[in-house]
Amino acid sequence: LGLSNLTIINNALRIIKKVYKTEINLSKIPLDDQETYALFQRGDTTGVFQLESAGMKRYLRDLKPSVFDDIIDMVALYRPGPMQFIDSFIKRKHGEEEISYLHPGMENSLKNTYGILVYQEQFMQISKEWCGFTGGQADTLRKAVGKKKIDLMRKVKVDFVDGAIKTSGAKKETAELFWDQLEEFANYCFNKSHAACYGLIAYWTAYLKAHYPDAFMAALMTSDRDDTDRLAIEISECQHMGIDVLSPDVNESFVEFAVVPGKKQVRFGMAAVKGVGVGAVEEVLRARESGKFATIEDFAKRVSTTRFNRKAWESLIKSGAFDSFGDRSDLLFNLETIQSFASRVQK
Repeated sequence: LGLSNLTIINNALRIIKKVYKTEINLSKIPLDDQETYALFQRGDTTGVFQLESAGMKRYLRDLKPSVFDDIIDMVALYRPGPMQFIDSFIKRKHGEEEISYLHPGMENSLKNTYGILVYQEQFMQISKEWCGFTGGQADTLRKAVGKKKIDLMRKVKVDFVDGAIKTSGAKKETAELFWDQLEEFANYCFNKSHAACYGLIAYWTAYLKAHYPDAFMAALMTSDRDDTDRLAIEISECQHMGIDVLSPDVNESFVEFAVVPGKKQVRFGMAAVKGVGVGAVEEVLRARESGKFATIEDFAKRVSTTRFNRKAWESLIKSGAFDSFGDRSDLLFNLETIQSFASRVQK
């Protein structure tokens, strides 16, 4: 799928290693971490894979997930089709609605999801346990229903209804009613392995956000640095989390968004400023290796004019990256003088 979230996770781990000297092995983090579930229960899921829409946040606050399966179920339920069952699912989890089954023989397949059909694997299990299907027949059922093959479905329906009557002593009406529900529902039916993979990535992103909020937000904003609308959402999320986003600064910023250790601050990445290329930022960092810039003249002398052009100057002045050296309007007004000085000195 090429998920940007995997890059975000990777970048967050790199920042955590650099700033906090901690190496995190994602395959070893506990799946019952209390802080992570507290984050889900508050609905603080901006930047968390699959769980950041307004509707999903509302459902998470109602559901109050407490185990990993809850996350997997939400990922699978939040799509057209199963969405209509979310309210019931939440009520049944909290004991506000009775858990009921069309037939007692289905309890084994549906008890994990409070009697609600969520996954392809569940109706395959029902066909085996309730209708006496073989594994091969159950898979034919999955293909027929999942791909809406009408002829194949008509053929399978006969076996399904007959099997339910013979194997479980179900009434014909009950079997046909379940079949009708299955036809309507299965267009959107998720397989559980897919939902579990999505749920795991969601859990990882939430874990990093709960434990290393500054590193996670820096990685997230670096990933979205070309998308102004997303950056605006993420900066206000930082404020909501009590993290200050500091403006760019030629002496402090890097290419990417960076964490200020121990201060709950994230420094804006210079490459995220419109009109500033990565090459220009790398040139600033190269010049900065021999020490911070003392004045605007010092900067002009040391940063190569061939790699740092007028557009980069203007954009960084306007965004506040040179605020420690002087007033923005003064710097812009004198920009030509500064640039000609720079090229003379460098020649």
